[in-house]
Amino acid sequence: MDAKLLDLLVCPLCKSPLLYRKAEKELVCKADRLAFRIEDDIPVMLADEARKLTSDEIEAL
Repeated sequence: MDAKLLDLLVCPLCKSPLLYRKAEKELVCKADRLAFRIEDDIPVMLADEARKLTSDEIEAL
């Protein structure tokens, strides 16, 4: 992921900053408890495509 792009991206729902999880290839919004996948270095920022995080995953962040 391009560092400049990461600085610009926010959650499409609440506009909160996103946490980049390189190993999981995801951008995470803690506020909405969603993970947006990254495919071929392109973030998929669609709310209906996002994965809901479990309580354990949120605590680990």
